[in-house]
Amino acid sequence: MTRHDRRVLWLALGAGAPAVFTAILLLWIGDYAPRVQWTVGSFLVILWLGFAFSAQERVIRPLQTLSNMLAALREGDFSLRARGADPDDALGLALLEVNELRDTLRGERLGAVEATALLGRVMSEIDVVIIAFDDRGALRLANRGAEALLGTTSAKLIGRSATDLGLSTVLQGDACA
Repeated sequence: MTRHDRRVLWLALGAGAPAVFTAILLLWIGDYAPRVQWTVGSFLVILWLGFAFSAQERVIRPLQTLSNMLAALREGDFSLRARGADPDDALGLALLEVNELRDTLRGERLGAVEATALLGRVMSEIDVVIIAFDDRGALRLANRGAEALLGTTSAKLIGRSATDLGLSTVLQGDACA
């Protein structure tokens, strides 16, 4: 049990404690048979504990759902949706916002996948050599023309530097022109 779980449980127990102790005190100082005192007192304590643990569960479970949703989004899993997203409830509003974030990120991911597929299709059909390097100088993109020029597949080219590929003088010459 985490610290937050314990705090919620202690708050729920503390909220009902004065009423339960007062009721038990009245039972014991009243003119009731011991059997009634023990039965009603036990019933009150069990009911009090049941409500406290139920309150803890009702607070913690939605927070766990929210945490799981955020972890799934961070990992790129957009298949989860939070239920109970009610805009009139503070926690429901948070769940609603996470669902909206999920939809936005999912749309952006699909757009990126479509753009990558389109770029790959254009690059495979174009008859010029296309080579792209990242800011560290590693090859990130090469089309069929580049594969033909360099005599190997793009899978073997990706990540290599211009110097490794024998292109550094060509690139320096182009940069100067």
